[in-house]
Amino acid sequence: MKKLIALLALTSILTASAQKVVLKGSDTVLPLAQKEAEKYMKANPLKPITVVGGGSGVGIAALMDGTTDIAMSSRKLKMDERLKLQDAGKSVKETIICYDALSIIVNPSNKVGKLTRQQIEGIYTGKIKNWKEVGGDDMTIVVYARETSSGTYEFFKEFVMNRKNYASNVLNMPATGAIIQSVGQTKGAIGYVGFAYVNNEVKDIAVSYDNGKNYILASKETAKNKTYPIVRPLYFYYPTAKENYVKPFLNYVISPEGQKTVDEVGYIPLSK
Repeated sequence: MKKLIALLALTSILTASAQKVVLKGSDTVLPLAQKEAEKYMKANPLKPITVVGGGSGVGIAALMDGTTDIAMSSRKLKMDERLKLQDAGKSVKETIICYDALSIIVNPSNKVGKLTRQQIEGIYTGKIKNWKEVGGDDMTIVVYARETSSGTYEFFKEFVMNRKNYASNVLNMPATGAIIQSVGQTKGAIGYVGFAYVNNEVKDIAVSYDNGKNYILASKETAKNKTYPIVRPLYFYYPTAKENYVKPFLNYVISPEGQKTVDEVGYIPLSK
């Protein structure tokens, strides 16, 4: 009987420890969270973690309805989201896990290699419609953005477009990978993605936030020394009630080992 009780107790402990931690949300955070989870589970095989993208808004909605333990977000919670959580009696905590540079990308065949913030705003609000208006060839600009549930969509609107509205001709894409693919295949295209996503299918361009005096290209170095102007924190949000449950993984991500992975994947560690 004692053996049976001990076996049942052990089974209960193993079952509890094997409960899955679920992360949902930001596509920007997704590749980092996947790599962090992979390394964490290698060291902690009895602590499975599931990571799903879909956008910051999706993650925050999942936090509200209780279908995720951690919401990954590339923006801060909005006031209306905080109020909804408050009304639902849910207290949440915020942790910055790293930083990200947001790259402005064009097709590699495009001879334009730099733009001011005002020119980027003009392109996305529809005032600038042809590349010849910004020193390029006579070619219609095909404008790509993330979907409205994306934290990157919100961040870009606030910090690059000065909160002006996107033009009606802007093509909203469901994921960052779709923007990379579309810009890489479309000669007149422009888009924006997290720096870690940039590859040789697209061309990263230099950006000026001082009316063309200085143009800075996104890199880990320029993000760390704060010369590149479009840098943002990336967040984990989780219910206070689940703090003990998610804390081991969260602590791992912000630990020196977890931050080494941040650097490897192409993001900017907290000690920037």
